[in-house]
Amino acid sequence: MRHIISILIENEAGALSRVAGLFSARAYNIESLTVAATEDPSLSRMTIVTIGTENIVEQITKQLNKLIDVVKLLELTDGPHIEREMILVKVKASTMEQREEVKRLADIFNAAILDVTETSYTIELTEAGEKIDAFLAALSAHKILETVRSGVSAIARGDKSLHV
Repeated sequence: MRHIISILIENEAGALSRVAGLFSARAYNIESLTVAATEDPSLSRMTIVTIGTENIVEQITKQLNKLIDVVKLLELTDGPHIEREMILVKVKASTMEQREEVKRLADIFNAAILDVTETSYTIELTEAGEKIDAFLAALSAHKILETVRSGVSAIARGDKSLHV
């Protein structure tokens, strides 16, 4: 099962390395990892997506809570939450037909065309992972030159929050 773990961690050198080391030492895979500073510059928020049984994720969260850098941890999969990813895609669009089709797909998916050259379009889409996958599938008829995917950012719905 897919699990999203959100962590408030001290914004210090080596903190990310210690978390990643915990996963690799136990042969757990990180499917997605995003980290950025919070409104408090001494803290960062880390969002990790991993796949495993309830027992494995329980073991992971116990081990994460033991790390000195971890301030607070919340498994978002346990309740209602919102998750988003961002993707930047550069697509070949050198003919008028290619340009029209790529623009049409961008409009359908509510994506933004950020850059236009004589031979390509660069498109941004921020959505749930399944919608990004569908967008990539729709673009598969075109030559995708490059993709950059951010990984999951997630937040609990309602009153539940991760803060100190």
